Amino acid sequence: MTEAIGAVRATAGPPMVAGPVGGLSAHALVGRGPLLAGAREQLTGGGSVLLTGPAGIGKSTLLSALAEELPGHQVLQCSLSESERHLPFLGLIDLLAETGDDVLQTLPAHQRAALESALLRRTDPVGERDVLGLRMAVLATFRALCADGPVLLVVDDAQWLDPPSAELLAFIARRARGLPLQALVGRRTGPADPRPEPHLCPPPVRAFDVPPMTAAEVTRLLGDLDLPRAVLAKVHRASGGNPFFAAELGRALAEHDGPLDPGAPLPVPDSLRSLMLGRLMALSDGARRTLLTACAVARPTLALLRGAGRPEADADIAEAREAGIVVPGEVVRFTHPLLSAVLYAEAPERDRLAVHATLADAVTDPVERAHHLALVAPGRDAEVAATLSEAATAARRRGARATAARLGLLAADRTMERPDEAGLRLTAAEDALASGEFALARGIAEEVLAGSSIPAERVHAWIVLLDSGGQALAELDDVFPHALADARDDPALLAPLHYRLAWRAWLVKGSAARARDEAATAARLAAEAGDHRTEVLALTKQALAEFSTGRPEAEQTLERALAGSHDPAIRFDHNGPVYLRHRHHLLNDRLDEALAELRSLTYAVRQRGAVESLFMCLYGASQVEIFRGRCGRALDLADQCLRLSEDSELSRGPAWCAMAFAEAAGGSLDRALSAAERGVAHSEDDGDLLFLPHALHAAGHIRLVRGDAAGAVEALRRVRRLENGQGLAEPAMRRWHADLAEALAAIGAVDEAAEVLEETRRDAVRLGRRGVLAALDRAAALVTAARGDVSAAVYGLGRAVAASAALPYPLEEGRARLELGRLLARLEDAPAARESLRAAHRVFSRAKAAPWVAAVTAELDRLDVGVPTAGEGTDPLRELAGIERRVAVLVAEGATNREIAARLFVSVKTVEAALTRTYRKLGVRSRVDVARLAAFRRPDDRPA
Repeated sequence: MTEAIGAVRATAGPPMVAGPVGGLSAHALVGRGPLLAGAREQLTGGGSVLLTGPAGIGKSTLLSALAEELPGHQVLQCSLSESERHLPFLGLIDLLAETGDDVLQTLPAHQRAALESALLRRTDPVGERDVLGLRMAVLATFRALCADGPVLLVVDDAQWLDPPSAELLAFIARRARGLPLQALVGRRTGPADPRPEPHLCPPPVRAFDVPPMTAAEVTRLLGDLDLPRAVLAKVHRASGGNPFFAAELGRALAEHDGPLDPGAPLPVPDSLRSLMLGRLMALSDGARRTLLTACAVARPTLALLRGAGRPEADADIAEAREAGIVVPGEVVRFTHPLLSAVLYAEAPERDRLAVHATLADAVTDPVERAHHLALVAPGRDAEVAATLSEAATAARRRGARATAARLGLLAADRTMERPDEAGLRLTAAEDALASGEFALARGIAEEVLAGSSIPAERVHAWIVLLDSGGQALAELDDVFPHALADARDDPALLAPLHYRLAWRAWLVKGSAARARDEAATAARLAAEAGDHRTEVLALTKQALAEFSTGRPEAEQTLERALAGSHDPAIRFDHNGPVYLRHRHHLLNDRLDEALAELRSLTYAVRQRGAVESLFMCLYGASQVEIFRGRCGRALDLADQCLRLSEDSELSRGPAWCAMAFAEAAGGSLDRALSAAERGVAHSEDDGDLLFLPHALHAAGHIRLVRGDAAGAVEALRRVRRLENGQGLAEPAMRRWHADLAEALAAIGAVDEAAEVLEETRRDAVRLGRRGVLAALDRAAALVTAARGDVSAAVYGLGRAVAASAALPYPLEEGRARLELGRLLARLEDAPAARESLRAAHRVFSRAKAAPWVAAVTAELDRLDVGVPTAGEGTDPLRELAGIERRVAVLVAEGATNREIAARLFVSVKTVEAALTRTYRKLGVRSRVDVARLAAFRRPDDRPA
């Protein structure tokens, strides 16, 4: 249940990646966006790419995907295998398999003979004295191919390339300067291998290590299998993030009969089992027994192994290290987690139980000892139950809430005191909620409801069901009558239910006023019952509703909540008063204070292991960083939000919304719009009237920035209707008003725009919201311009620039300067327009606001920045785009790359990329060549 405060859960939604697990090729691109983007940039700039990583990591699929994105290239490809490495020139034969004899006919006779022999197109072999001729023949062949257009070499599994072919490709790569020849190379590497030399690739070369998938990415990879979160976590650990291994394990799980026990060993498919067993069976029996003990313990040190009945542990581990099974170190770590998984799964049950029994006596950590005891002592046992309950408490204190949930359930299963069983289960359910395992929590609650007639236990279970619903609270509407009936007239049971009715009133029914009243009732009942936690949470909810509806008593209510929140579990909850205080800082433009609150909260919730609260802290911090003009940091935080939602059962609507705003500020508008549309869809599916306006605001804002004013109006009008219907009157909670007015002005609806501005300004003045007023000044000037009074609009934008510059909102200042530059250009005041646009460029560049930098650059290009386009046939630089042309002119004047970057307000990397494209388009090799061509441009062709 969230707006900017609250839970962010939902029932199971559509997976991010559709389709069967099937082959790896359909899924290996999951999570590969950053790597693909970097490789694309390298290839677009004319360079080569080397991909490295272990077998199964997805190099082949990445190579294919990248090659398909270069349709203008002639692709020469070879895919190699270890068994064929001894065959000379096989790699070259594969690469030139589609090269016709017409190309070879252009070679001198002796070169053609050498090459045809190497390609097995004639019977006589290549002699030693023909090696140089062969090299020159291959070089001439590639030059001939490049004369018809750019050529891309794709070499997969380059470690198996035969030595003669490898030598020839390295020879070509060293002499490829000036040729439109690039390479995509994949090479297998192990964890201890040095980085391979990129000698097969024509320069410039950029190497990428293909990383293992994260837990969230493995979850997406196996999204259609509907596996429990705990099982998916085990798949990720066992596979080491290797997508091929994960897909194979997922396939085995899909074929597994019966329910999946998260505590049981994973079923390992034969394809992986035989691969791993072949290495393990080469060890001695003693080494395998020692390794089995290491498999069963969290941190297997040599000292612990010796204490667990393995006196020869040092020698056994040395043997395993020599065989490449474990890595060096005091703590035993397998070179791949699947080795551990297979060894444990293949061990007889009696051996596993014996190991756990020994470890129960050897380990000192209470949580781990309880784990081993539970495995060797099935059935009800008072001593074991007490040990498990104590371990659950210890795990909870450490922030390991998922572990606490499972230990608590084991304690409930072992307890001899049946009256305690429901309480243990419900405590475990609360731990499951905190760790994001909402399906587990729901299952526990339903089990308690089926077996208990005690009102307190039943109401507690109903509350667990409600809290597990999150954004999809509408689907649980029928729970409230049953819960209220069980609560009867007990204020201790009614208070937490009325607190949740407050969320229902806003989230499902769309009434902030009713939510405020329900929260006030909950606070009163909780105070009567002495339920301090519910009282503080209800006061916080009441304050949020009062802030959102513009009620003057909101600050007093928040102070009451803060004064009573001494318990860290309440104080640092995402629905608690400290989180709301950060929102209060934002309302009053105190961004540094808001961020400081969030940082302290984030630290606290990480210690407590509360997934939901951590998500909301990251979400809030992403918003604050956008306001502060730190777009790169905002993108990183939004990405963490998305990964956290994917790795748990949190609703993805808020996560997609965070990503949409962050991408719109500092990333890609296309990705931003896609994320916003997903956020809208999730909120609509959940029936979430509270969060839906956020997602619609994101969609409208992004459409406006993309130039789709009509689409922006459609989305933002929906936001206005929703907020008016909910009775909201706080313009600084969701700052959509200026965007709507600007979009309305753009489509000619100036009267409606003026109405929006007047209505919003009235509330902003009453509440003292300076940041909102500055944005309204910008929008009001654009409305004035739409009415035809451009001069008055320029004056208004000047005021908006001054107001924004005095506030901590760099992107708002940049937007005002950008619009001022556009209007000055309309008045044909080019010098003043350039000055304003350059100032906007500086603001956006400091913020790393990529979409806005692009918008300003486009406006500068329209002014030509003093570089007029010459007539066709007279200008040697006519093939160059704006940035490339400006760089070329400055190169001709003798400027260095760093000096050019400073003159044009771009990075040195951008200058280097522009130069690479310039060389290719002009067919030159050096700065001297560029300067020579630029000498023939028009004499007034100068960059500003």
